[in-house]
Amino acid sequence: MSDIGRTSAVALVGVQGTLIEVEAHITSQLPTFSIIGLPDTSLGEARERVRSAAAVADCPLPARRITVNLTPASVPKRGSGFDLAIAMAVLGAAGTAPGVDRGVVYVGELGLDGRVRPVPGVIPIVLAAKDAGADRVVVPTGNLAEAEVVPGIELSAVESLRAAAIDAGAAVPPVPVEPVTPTATVGDQVPDRELADVVGNEIGVRALVAAAAGGHHMLLLGPPGAGKTMLAERLPPLLPDLDPDAALEVAAVRSVAGLGARSWTVRPPWEAPHHSASASARIGGGSGALRPGAVSRATRGVLFLDEATEFPRTVLDALRQPLESGSITVHRAAGSARFPARCQVVLAANPCPCGNAGTLGGPPCTCVPSAVRRYLGRLSGPLLDRIDIRVAVPRVTTGSLRAADGRTPTTAAARATVAAARARMAARLSGTGWSRNAEVTGTWLRAEGRADPGATTVLDRALDLGTLTMRGWDRVMRLAWTMADLDAADRPGREHIARALALRTAL
Repeated sequence: MSDIGRTSAVALVGVQGTLIEVEAHITSQLPTFSIIGLPDTSLGEARERVRSAAAVADCPLPARRITVNLTPASVPKRGSGFDLAIAMAVLGAAGTAPGVDRGVVYVGELGLDGRVRPVPGVIPIVLAAKDAGADRVVVPTGNLAEAEVVPGIELSAVESLRAAAIDAGAAVPPVPVEPVTPTATVGDQVPDRELADVVGNEIGVRALVAAAAGGHHMLLLGPPGAGKTMLAERLPPLLPDLDPDAALEVAAVRSVAGLGARSWTVRPPWEAPHHSASASARIGGGSGALRPGAVSRATRGVLFLDEATEFPRTVLDALRQPLESGSITVHRAAGSARFPARCQVVLAANPCPCGNAGTLGGPPCTCVPSAVRRYLGRLSGPLLDRIDIRVAVPRVTTGSLRAADGRTPTTAAARATVAAARARMAARLSGTGWSRNAEVTGTWLRAEGRADPGATTVLDRALDLGTLTMRGWDRVMRLAWTMADLDAADRPGREHIARALALRTAL
């Protein structure tokens, strides 16, 4: 009988996985069960779950000293997803499951009755196992549909420890076990909204189409009831479907967030956290395993912050890093994790606490100037400098309704316009690693992506006068390229730059 058994598992930090070798050693000493290799509390409690599950599975652990080592020991291991791998390594060391192999990765939490329960984060776990060259991944039955979105690796599903032991050559009769249904949090999904329902705000509609085409961030400022949320909810239907790589990245984040079989989607995600939500819910973190926040769950999609000026300024300023880099690093006492956060940010805000500052024909503003400055001051200058499109959303009047009758494009027509503009971007940016105008660098804009001769005069003057930063210059040029793509022009001209600058300075 072999006294050492080896299997594999995956340690997950954020959405990054590391292959872990699970070694079990059985010696003829006083009976005890210890787990070493930097386990957290929930992983350390696997001793009792494994012992009870093995007894129910008719594979009782020997009354000897059992030591389980998780290597590399320097990598933190968290959660109950190591239970099945530990149990199989011990059964392999005891000779009960002679077919246990370190090339097989085991994932799952054990119940005291021997059932294998689903765990969050299966998609990045399977991805990590595939990248590490694992032969096969054994997952709980409740996680199989979720794991199957990862191509190119063999998967097996088990309902119980007994089934996993039989799969590894254990001589025990099978017993039917009721499968465990995974629990999942319902995602914040916005239904398809019809763009033609928006009336009386032609500039807002044009800005929305430009934002969808180029992937630009947007700020909507206007009084209550003007239609800011209505506009924002019509952005996701204008966006094209995700390509396979982007969909897999989104699925990995949603899997870690606990969405289970609903992790896979080809539509850009939508997240709209309330301003009263905790910082961890919006940015990411948590007291135990680090979970992605709304900014990461919205990657490759839209993050909508309604009533943006009601959010704490510290939370708003935390968006500055992901707006530039497309990722966010969450640091907590338990460690740090990096999550993707390549999302479009749409902010909506009132112009003052009462909502009437600067409006025409409505109730007068009752706020003192210092209150207005303090209210809008939560949107810091560095944050606003990263917002490409800033438009005012006025109240709708009967005159604007008559003028706009039938002029707003339908969602289908606007989506076709966006798709054509993105096709032009993709052809122009082929081989650069970028796919949207919002991603190009300033170096490219001043070289291959320069505008028509003399077209940037107004931008250069604003830069010299200090009314536009260098980052602002770049962002106006990115938006100008989107305007050119929407017009099917080969290069931005003076008119495209003027329209882009107008959308950036509309407030």
